[in-house]
Amino acid sequence: MDALSETLRVVRLVGAIFLQGRFTAPWCYQSPSADSAAPILEPGAGRVVIFHLITEGECHVEMDGQPPVRLCAGDAVIFPQGDAHRMGSEPGLVPATGARLDEVLSRRPRTLVYGGGGATTRLVCGYMACDARLAGLLLAGLPPLVRVNVRGSNAGMWLEASVRYALAEARSPRPGGAGVLAKLAEVLFIEVLRLHMNAQGAGHKGWLAGVGDRIVGAALNALHCRPAHAWTLEELARTAHTSRSVLAERFQDLVGTSPMQYLTQWRMLLAANLLSRSNAPLARIAEDVGYQTDTAFSRAFRREYGAPPATWRRRQGGAT
Repeated sequence: MDALSETLRVVRLVGAIFLQGRFTAPWCYQSPSADSAAPILEPGAGRVVIFHLITEGECHVEMDGQPPVRLCAGDAVIFPQGDAHRMGSEPGLVPATGARLDEVLSRRPRTLVYGGGGATTRLVCGYMACDARLAGLLLAGLPPLVRVNVRGSNAGMWLEASVRYALAEARSPRPGGAGVLAKLAEVLFIEVLRLHMNAQGAGHKGWLAGVGDRIVGAALNALHCRPAHAWTLEELARTAHTSRSVLAERFQDLVGTSPMQYLTQWRMLLAANLLSRSNAPLARIAEDVGYQTDTAFSRAFRREYGAPPATWRRRQGGAT
């Protein structure tokens, strides 16, 4: 399994499509920061990432301090840092005032229809929520706004058609519609990341850039495939078909840490995932993530999370 697939397996994405809109020009609405919306969208989530998919027409998205970005049908946009933003038929419009966010989202997915009667724009809004540390790894190095056009991918047309179908099903009396929407939100989010990764040119930094790099990506795949292995820099370099010095330099430049430091961080993320999601004994978890003794594992975990594994597990409400 490649590093991106393995990370997405561990990240435990939870999401939903919470709004579909039919807006006619002129129109504008304000989307709050993810931090302020998170308690309403997904209480208890460590990190929430909001996204929009334009299904018809066009619009503009604005963030403070950033130039406006024009979006057209098929464009999907996510906000990795959770910035507040405005969506509107043209830049510079004053956002409409209305009900509080918790009232708007009291029923999901909510349908909004408003505007001045001009050109029509249809869009859907959703979010993905996950553990803050894992999100920090996955989204590291991404710009404040990531935009891709899903109609340029093999999955794009299927995704759009599936979202429309699931939205219709969510309004029907048949059970399961919300669950289908949640899975589609996850698939759409992952597809945006994959398309963005494939479109990146030279000079980009961050974890996704590392995954897409020939040398660093090979090293990441190896570490994610065998996290419990007693890796050395020399063996990892051989796996990536390069020298130790080249691997260390490229890894540090793209990912922002050394390969061995990254391995420790990934092991701790895996351990936290196992602690919160399973009843496995600490000794087994320690072995699964590459530690021969409980003492060494506990010491490493405490450095990363500020508490011993058993204490941290109790605080998460996991098994004892």
